[in-house]
Parts: sequence; C-alpha cells; structure tokens
Amino acid sequence: MVQPVPRSDGGSPVLVLPARVTREAVPVLCERLRCLLVEHQGSTATAAAPVTVVCDVSGPAGEPDAVLIDALARLQLTARRQGARVVLRGAGRPLRELIALVGLAGTLGPAGLQMRGQAEEREEPLGVEEGVEPGDAAL
Repeated sequence: MVQPVPRSDGGSPVLVLPARVTREAVPVLCERLRCLLVEHQGSTATAAAPVTVVCDVSGPAGEPDAVLIDALARLQLTARRQGARVVLRGAGRPLRELIALVGLAGTLGPAGLQMRGQAEEREEPLGVEEGVEPGDAAL
C-alpha cells in the first residue's frame, strides 16, 4: 500500500487518503494519523489546544464503499483519542450520500467527522404527561 501523504493546510495537518482504501490499510492509516498528530502536537507551542486534521478524501477512486466509511470512522476515533478531530476535504456527492444512507451524517457529515454528543434515547422529558380528552378511544 502506498503511504498517505501528510501535508500542511495553513497550520492544520493533512492526511491524504490513497487511491484505494482496503481493510488491510485501515490500521496503517490510523497509525499514520496517530504519528502525524504526535508530530504536530509536539511541534506547536500550544500543545493543549485541540488540533483539527484535514482528511483529503478526493484521492479514493471509484464509488465509495463501506471500507472507506469504516476507515473514516476509525480515523475519527483515533483522532479523538489524541484530543483532536478530523474534517473532510474533497468529499464528493457519492461519498456524502453514502454517509447519509448509512446514518452517519451526524458524525461523518459535511462539518467533518466531528462526534457530536450522545445517542438520543427517545424518552420524553420528566414531568411531561400525555393529555387525554374525554371521549377519546382507549388504545
């Protein structure tokens, strides 16, 4: 596998994905991201400030697939463990549509791979009761 090319984007580290992302490549990409973050955080004076890594996804050829989605989610997890976040650059319409289709628009959406809050439980807030009108049929 060809190593992803790290670059700088106005102070933010950039991870360029290879033309083909395979399952075997995912751990290598995550390790490369971890090393890139360690290098970047060590070279900045404000090492405590959150780092945003730009993930250039314009390289993968063909239609996006589940392996690419898995790689992006694992890259985000790797970044979060290092106190950073990943944002996408060059995500085409097919990739954005696949992200929405698999239900990850909130975490892999246009704003990047930024994890947002916790999953909703779909429970009503405490103190809210359902009103019943006289004459309503019982369910």
